[in-house]
Amino acid sequence: MLQDIAIWMGVGTGTDTKHVNLLLKQANRHGLIAGASGTGKTVTLKVMAEGFSHAGVPVFMADVKGDITGMCEAGADSSDMCERIERFGIEDWSYQGCPVRLWDMHSDRGIPVRITVSDMGPTMLSRLLGLTGVQQGVLDIVFRVADDKGMLLIDLKDLRAMLNYVAEHAKEYETTYGKVSSQSVGAILRALLPIEDEGGDVFFGEPALDLTDWFACTPAGEGCINILNAAELMQSPRAYAMFLLWMLSELFGTLPEAGDLEKPKFVFFFDEAHLLFDDMPTGLVDKVVQVVKLIRSKGVGVYFITQSPSDIPDEVLARLSNRIQHGLRAYTPAEQKVVRAAATSFRANPAFDSEEALLELGTGEALVSLLNADGRPEVVERAKILPPQCSVAAASEASLADALDASRELLEKYGQAIDRTSAFEQLEETAEAAAEADRLAAERAALEKEKADLQVKEVREAEKAAAKVEREAAQEAKRAERAREKQQEQMMRGIGKLTMSILGTFGREATRQITRNLFGGRRR
Repeated sequence: MLQDIAIWMGVGTGTDTKHVNLLLKQANRHGLIAGASGTGKTVTLKVMAEGFSHAGVPVFMADVKGDITGMCEAGADSSDMCERIERFGIEDWSYQGCPVRLWDMHSDRGIPVRITVSDMGPTMLSRLLGLTGVQQGVLDIVFRVADDKGMLLIDLKDLRAMLNYVAEHAKEYETTYGKVSSQSVGAILRALLPIEDEGGDVFFGEPALDLTDWFACTPAGEGCINILNAAELMQSPRAYAMFLLWMLSELFGTLPEAGDLEKPKFVFFFDEAHLLFDDMPTGLVDKVVQVVKLIRSKGVGVYFITQSPSDIPDEVLARLSNRIQHGLRAYTPAEQKVVRAAATSFRANPAFDSEEALLELGTGEALVSLLNADGRPEVVERAKILPPQCSVAAASEASLADALDASRELLEKYGQAIDRTSAFEQLEETAEAAAEADRLAAERAALEKEKADLQVKEVREAEKAAAKVEREAAQEAKRAERAREKQQEQMMRGIGKLTMSILGTFGREATRQITRNLFGGRRR
């Protein structure tokens, strides 16, 4: 509940019933809401979030159990609520909802949330896919090649196409970027399958989320509460953790320095925070520590919600100055150690033993230590947390529909997925162009071969024709020769006959003359 420059969180259980307030000026120093299941963390979260909203501070939170959506509805009167309001001595109490925007990474119960593969980057994507160091190195190369070739990695089909392209051209890139093994590429491609099955094919894409759309207030000056439907997303805790880490990094990278403000620009709640740090590589933990440490100067407050403070690395926990610790249960030595550590993290109050109090706290009670106006932690107080003015339960379907209807502009902006030209299409066009070039080259080769074959055929036919002419000429010469020979033969036979005839006649005359001469005959 907002009171001037602070959010009234609760009332001390001591004799002075001291008000426990979260000062808006100190709210960017981050915080922790911890406690076992059923101890009241969700109510505390709602009280804090609606206080920020009433103060004009936009808020983001993930709804992992489906009950945060009730913030868009006014609370309902009941005997229990009346008793609590009277106990706290609240005179100007009113039930009211908050301006809520519903977002959904699976695009069915809220404004679609999408980011591009390039936005996620190779480091966080490797964490999401559970890659080894060598495989992450290959993914780094794929991203670098895509950048150098001007190819956008927007969705998972772009990443798949780029992985296959780099694998096919591994020899070309080895001397420039490093070795790319087909085994590593195959492992990355296999790791993409479960991410696609868990909704990654919908989550990665465009239009990509512009976080400035979360920095919105109503015309009346109330900060919008952006609620991410994470019930289904929790089935893929790595995707949930990576999305939240991306958001935090994106906020850090895009917001300008703001210094110390009278109230935060934005407040970010990490529910189920242990999922963010489970098995997280040291490099990513260092990144979270750096962002948490520096993002307060940009006017952003980060609050982690988890069951035990031990779920959060000490380097991060040390940066969480505003703490609300609900009850813990300690049935084993390990759990008792956690309770002891949580108790010693508070500035001691001589009025009670913090360790004992943590085991005794009932639902709706907490140990609270918030920063004072000088930025120092107050002495820890055992307090009862105020009820929220919004509904404690999940919102009705009608209220959810109204909330979506109030977000028509954002639904128009993000509702329809866009598949513009990116690496997949570019590589497909390149492959088609290469195939077309190969086809044309094959056609040219076929034409050249056909031309060459035709020339060979023409030469052979010409040779055959010449040979035929030559044979015919030879045959004709032979026939002419035979004709001449025959003619000569006939001539010779004619001459011979004539000669013989002449000789015969001459011989007969000569014989007769000789005979006359011999026998004295006279010539007649």
